Amino acid sequence: MESAGSDWRNSFLFRYLLTITAAAISETVTYPLDLTKTRLQVQKTASGSSAPYRGMLATAIGVAREEGVLKLWSGLPPAVYRHMVYSGVRIMTYERLRDGLGVNRDGSIPLWKSVLAGMSAGAVAQFLASPTDLVKVQMQTEGIRRLRGQPTRVNSTWQGFRMLYLEAGVLGLWRGWLPNCQRAALVNIGELVTYDQVKRTLINRASFRDDAVTHSISSAASGFVAATVGTPADVVKTRIMNQPTSPDGRPLVYRGALHCLQVTVAEEGVLALWKGFLPIWARMAPWSLTFWISYEKIRSLAGVPSF
Repeated sequence: MESAGSDWRNSFLFRYLLTITAAAISETVTYPLDLTKTRLQVQKTASGSSAPYRGMLATAIGVAREEGVLKLWSGLPPAVYRHMVYSGVRIMTYERLRDGLGVNRDGSIPLWKSVLAGMSAGAVAQFLASPTDLVKVQMQTEGIRRLRGQPTRVNSTWQGFRMLYLEAGVLGLWRGWLPNCQRAALVNIGELVTYDQVKRTLINRASFRDDAVTHSISSAASGFVAATVGTPADVVKTRIMNQPTSPDGRPLVYRGALHCLQVTVAEEGVLALWKGFLPIWARMAPWSLTFWISYEKIRSLAGVPSF
């Protein structure tokens, strides 16, 4: 029988707090890579030309030189707010769904159960967090407007929420939610499912210990798979969320996710769907490593069983 002390450690709220703490640490450490990725993906949209995209390192250096080093963290507050919803909900939902669907006696999990839990958790969590993602993307691209001599639209997180609400009402806060959720479903197949499956395989079949080495290998695999399957949806999501709108809130460039996909492929080629893959992977790898190692350590220190 579990003691009273273990009851609160296993509570949803306590584990939720542990999750968002690890997520906030990871987001802050790797955020400049996310901003670089977004700038790469929207460069054509912002410039209106097909000029060559700058590389990841050149873009980061350019932002630091032209706008200031701290601008590499422009949009961090809504990104952290997002993870307070997104990561907390997706991790907890996945864990509950996974355990509810049933784990084998040897500790392994059927792949289909992991995939179902990962897709569901990612889509639900992203839908709830979509407004913060929209504000984050808009704040990340403000530097481009400043360099073009245009007035800035968003100077703070709450101004971003207010502007979106005034332009298109409550529903405007969920602009681009469909590609957002599609991306999240794919990314969480790559991240949560891969991490869980690789970790359990290493422990159950390769006699690895449940330690930082195992967590590091599992997180490296999850970051690569998540970046590979999630980049096309991320490109579509970013372009839809960053496109201009009419006074009544209607999009002026893309009619929807499928239209954006068709236009991108027609004008720039299939490989454009993986535009920004390097910074996405370069960000997901350290984000995943930082998150999983810190999360597993925090759980261990708090007396909560390993993920």
